[in-house]
Amino acid sequence: MSITATAFFGDRERPFTLTDDMVLELEASTGTGIGALHQRLLAHAFKLADLAEVIRLGLIGAGTSPEEAARLVNSYARNRPIAEVQPLATAILAARWLG
Repeated sequence: MSITATAFFGDRERPFTLTDDMVLELEASTGTGIGALHQRLLAHAFKLADLAEVIRLGLIGAGTSPEEAARLVNSYARNRPIAEVQPLATAILAARWLG
């Protein structure tokens, strides 16, 4: 079982992992528990900021530096069509949720 999602993001395939520490940070930064956040994404009832935060923290959890993760998210997740970003954020959460 793997809790890592791999997806093309930016310029190459990258790993995304929501470790326990990253889940706690995600809950703090979104003000939402992981279960409710997962449900919001599946129901398309999410906040736009939720998507970028899941991606950013998934990058950090997989070993990307916080500075590089922020740069990548600013370049490739913000101001992009939601239909491009939402599936990645959902896949990252699903990897943690389902293994």
